[in-house]
Amino acid sequence: MVVSAPITPGQVSFLLGIIPIFIAWIYAEFLEYKKSSHPSKVHSDINLVELGKETIKEDDRAVLLDGSLTRSASAKFHSSTIKLNLIRFLTMEDSFLLENRATLRAMSELGAILVYIYICDRTNLLGESRKNYNRDLFIFLYVLLIIVSATTSLKKHGDVSAFSGKSVLYLNRHQTEEWKGWMQVLFLIYHYFAATEIYNAIRIFIAAYVWLTGFGNFSYYYIRKDFSVARFTQMMWRLNFFVAFCCIVLNNDYMLYYICPMHTLFTLMVYGALGIFNKYNERSSVMAVKILACFLVVILIWEIPGVFNIFWRPLAFLLGYTDPAKPDLPRLHEWHFRSGLDRYIWIIGMIYAYYHPNVEKWMERLEECETKKRVSIKASIVAVSLFVGYLWYECIYKLDKVTYNKYHPYTSWIPITVYICLRNFTQQFRSFSMSLFAWLGKITLETYISQFHIWLRSSVPNGQPKWLLSFIPEYPLLNFMLTTAIYVLVSHRLFELTNTLKTVFIPTKDNRRLFCNFVAGAAIS
Repeated sequence: MVVSAPITPGQVSFLLGIIPIFIAWIYAEFLEYKKSSHPSKVHSDINLVELGKETIKEDDRAVLLDGSLTRSASAKFHSSTIKLNLIRFLTMEDSFLLENRATLRAMSELGAILVYIYICDRTNLLGESRKNYNRDLFIFLYVLLIIVSATTSLKKHGDVSAFSGKSVLYLNRHQTEEWKGWMQVLFLIYHYFAATEIYNAIRIFIAAYVWLTGFGNFSYYYIRKDFSVARFTQMMWRLNFFVAFCCIVLNNDYMLYYICPMHTLFTLMVYGALGIFNKYNERSSVMAVKILACFLVVILIWEIPGVFNIFWRPLAFLLGYTDPAKPDLPRLHEWHFRSGLDRYIWIIGMIYAYYHPNVEKWMERLEECETKKRVSIKASIVAVSLFVGYLWYECIYKLDKVTYNKYHPYTSWIPITVYICLRNFTQQFRSFSMSLFAWLGKITLETYISQFHIWLRSSVPNGQPKWLLSFIPEYPLLNFMLTTAIYVLVSHRLFELTNTLKTVFIPTKDNRRLFCNFVAGAAIS
């Protein structure tokens, strides 16, 4: 086996961390097997372990309920608990391993997937092949997937509006997940087949993802009013947990996976916009000022020459990127280009989310109108949407790549709005969704990141995936089928593992424990 790059300190640290975890998991499985094989023999031992656990819980509860416990004492208590657990892990204490067997299994599985990713992308054990675009095959595969999805997974949903309690379902969760799913499929096969002729469409899809970030986060914070540290940390974990390990194991820059820093930034900005003076969010004047402030911040940073570099230069270590194929470009060039393309659309998503209840109420009244009036209004909406979409297509979409990118930040909201209008113009139409695409929509982050390494190949740190991973040389379609099946399976497991470990390490109602976990993780890393 030939490794394409020298071993890095990060990779050594990863191996030093994952090997004892893997050994501990294997031993925990052995203990579980031994316990299940001889239940009568270990029954008393189990009772003793459970009794010890109950005693620990009672002691913990007594300490926490003690009115004389200061904040510093509470922090020390959590810190001592973490130290104790580390000691129990390092000494391979049987009861500790049995208690945490599921967590050890999840961490070991994540480690195994990362090793597989490294083997696929950084060694010569597996082959590679060239990308080859065929428009006929491209369209055929996508249409075939739509047909299969429509015939096998089309479902009608009876969900009701969170605002009115009626079955309006305007931009419901099933619909937005489906939206992400069918866009993601096109985004992925665009990369796989190098379908450069739909570049402008891909830009719209990425803008739609950012729009959904603004829309979804605003809706959550505005309705739930949950600005807790735990909720925020969970969002950051979801966006950056897996990509952080990819950067360490593969020695890549964070910006190679530009979707992650983009969504992290815009999630932070939505959180900040609604979190500051959040008790006044119900006032329309305050919300107008907040949205205006968001526009002004974007204009200041992205529109005024020189400000972008001054503002982001302190974070160049994190957001900088050097493409081996274009080493002369400035380190912040990629971040400026990617974030600049969609700098406004997240705010448009916020605005749509703010007016979402008003639109739902209007749609309720529309559905209650007499048939003739209802049909005429809906027909007018469809006609105007199609006309505006056609004008955008002829005047903007058909532009060449470079020229289109100049107009994109100011026009991407047009096709998104057209799609929303057409997708929701009847109650019947918006109540259906294809659950296959919705399922794919839930794992878009994992499919986006892992495509670089277990579906495509770059072979070098920070390299763009110019090649296809090849299991079956000379049989491109069979290879496509096999690598895609493995790729989707691994992506789904990564989604589940990310959520499993999130519940373990991110407590929802204990900020002190969360802080201690963060400090312990930082110290160990």
